[in-house]
Formats: sequence, structure tokens, C-alpha cells
Amino acid sequence: MAYYTAKNVYFECISTLKRMKEKLSLLTELIKLAQCDHEVREQEYRFLQTIAQSLNVSKEDFDSLFEEYIEFTPPKSEFERILQFHRLVLLMNVDQETSDLEVEFLKDIGIRIGLNPEATDRVLDQMNKYPNKVIPPDKLIEIFKEHYN
Repeated sequence: MAYYTAKNVYFECISTLKRMKEKLSLLTELIKLAQCDHEVREQEYRFLQTIAQSLNVSKEDFDSLFEEYIEFTPPKSEFERILQFHRLVLLMNVDQETSDLEVEFLKDIGIRIGLNPEATDRVLDQMNKYPNKVIPPDKLIEIFKEHYN
């Protein structure tokens, strides 16, 4: 009986490590976007910190990501990929300034995580129609449903 308990604990630890690596990878991509314009503004940092807290990532681990490279691990599910893209869109607009570099970064990451390029382009276009360029989650999901592969 103890063998199975130890085995279960081992697999739970491995699973937890994989989840943490994925969380750190997601945060790393967000940080890269914030650094696109060579400056991380205070409101961008606070937004990133809020996401880190929601992912249960410590402040120390979060702050280390600004200096440390974490290999990109795309989310597994379509929903998680759309959620990550939405976080990126929100981050891009948190400082009320959108650069061409940021838009290109978002298009690239959308492709890298396996989202439909037409859907990501449409999201980036539609966001301009909303206050503070914050596209509502239901509208974002609707766009991706229309372009579902």
C-alpha cells in the first residue's frame, strides 16, 4: 500500500512541476510583450503581478522572470490558449499605448500557440471599437468560435 501512495505522491509532484513550468512560461511571454517597447511601465508591472498572483506564483519567482529565460510551453487546451491571448491583449492596452511591435508580437504568439491567424487579426481589429481597447471576453470567444478550425 505504501508503494502506491509514494507512487501517487511522485506523480502529483511531477504534475505540479509541469503546471508551474507552464505558468512561468505564460508569464514569461507576457513579460516579453511588456518589454517590447524597451520599458515596463508601472501599470504593466502591476497588471503582470496581478496575473502572477492569480496563478499562485510567488513575487520572487515572478520578479526573477524579468532576468531569466523560461522555455515557451504553449497551453494545452484551446480555452487556455484563448485565455492567454486575451491576457496579452489586455496587457498590451493597459498603458493606453499600442505599438506596431506589440501588435506583431501578439500576432506571432497567436500563431505559436496555435490560434487561427484570422481570428487573432480580427480580435486586434475589434479591440479598437471598445473603451480602453478592452474587448469583452464573450466577444473574444465569439470571434474564435467563428474561426474554429
